Amino acid sequence: MEEQKPKQLLHLVFGGELENLQSVDFKNLDDLDIVGIFPDYASALAAWRSKAQQTVDNAAMRYFIVHMHRLMDPEKQ
Repeated sequence: MEEQKPKQLLHLVFGGELENLQSVDFKNLDDLDIVGIFPDYASALAAWRSKAQQTVDNAAMRYFIVHMHRLMDPEKQ
């Protein structure tokens, strides 16, 4: 029997300081924090939580999870 690898569903975690709390416009795109690309949602969520917790004192700092697998293959959702 062949061992099946879990399907990669790539997720990007990144963040930065927002211009204001009512939008998702960043103050400085050069200062974006690219946390990394993760093979599944669970590991991306763990990284997101960690970074969000580290920056909890800065209300304008926000982190996001991007479902890259949806962008790479929009036909499959």
